[in-house]
Amino acid sequence: MTQNTAPMAQTAPQRSATPRHYLMCPPTYFDVVYAINPWMDPSSPVDTAKALAQWEALRDAYEARGHRVDVIQPEPGLPDMVYAANGGIVVGGRALAARFTFPERAAEGPAYDRWFDTDAAAPYRRLGEAVETMEGEGDLLLIGKLLLAGTGFRTTPAGHAEVAERLELAAQGIELVPLELVDPRYYHLDTALSVLDDGAVSGETVIAYHPEAFSPAAQETLRERFPDAILVGADDAAVLGLNVVSDGLHVFLSDRARDYADALKERGFIPIGVDLSEIFKGGGSVKCCTLELRPASDTLATAVTTEETPR
Repeated sequence: MTQNTAPMAQTAPQRSATPRHYLMCPPTYFDVVYAINPWMDPSSPVDTAKALAQWEALRDAYEARGHRVDVIQPEPGLPDMVYAANGGIVVGGRALAARFTFPERAAEGPAYDRWFDTDAAAPYRRLGEAVETMEGEGDLLLIGKLLLAGTGFRTTPAGHAEVAERLELAAQGIELVPLELVDPRYYHLDTALSVLDDGAVSGETVIAYHPEAFSPAAQETLRERFPDAILVGADDAAVLGLNVVSDGLHVFLSDRARDYADALKERGFIPIGVDLSEIFKGGGSVKCCTLELRPASDTLATAVTTEETPR
């Protein structure tokens, strides 16, 4: 069951959506042909046409609310390339491509790095691939001046250090906060924690997370840093309900995470339920399909709306 750790104020903070720039990869070659996480079952067939339709619906939902979506072309033999969030991290206009833990995904890092050498990526400085194991926004979630950094299954502490150095986090005033994951079902940080609002407009910094996915030390860190976080229970976590994208107002999430959606409404967010049941078979949902591209200057900071945008 989803619960909110903080007493509910009578009036939720005023939230505003800000336009974002996303990179996505269509699931043209998506399939489950190996098992590198507990969600993957190669014996369960994948309906590629259905996966493509669900992916298109997610892209349409972003664009209908004022967000820019660029598309990287998928490559044959890389069935997990649809999970664009894992392809790298872009902060302050600096783009570092991933280096994957498993050989099955190793070629995805170079593929995403090549995209950063295209005209579409001109606003971003291409840094090449990581040297250490680092799986992009799967394990690295920016909230204001904090970069929450997951480890335990994929991205290593050495990968954290490399990110801090090559993205010049200190010069940007960004603090890296390591968080250890302990449940193999939540092998990436973005499967166990949602970044909802950086507080730039509302004045309230909000995350949500599933406590049991984290080590005791990480749980203590989260309690200290985010005392008003939304705690998400086992049922919604198990449908990867925490694997969300938020623009500060709209929260795009699995349509199966119903208690979590209710908690979001109570905090002043507008949940946008999305059916990604086919893509879920590979162990990913909304956030996994979405890499956020952050320019050096905040050129996208104008509020989109404070109300639901008609589609």
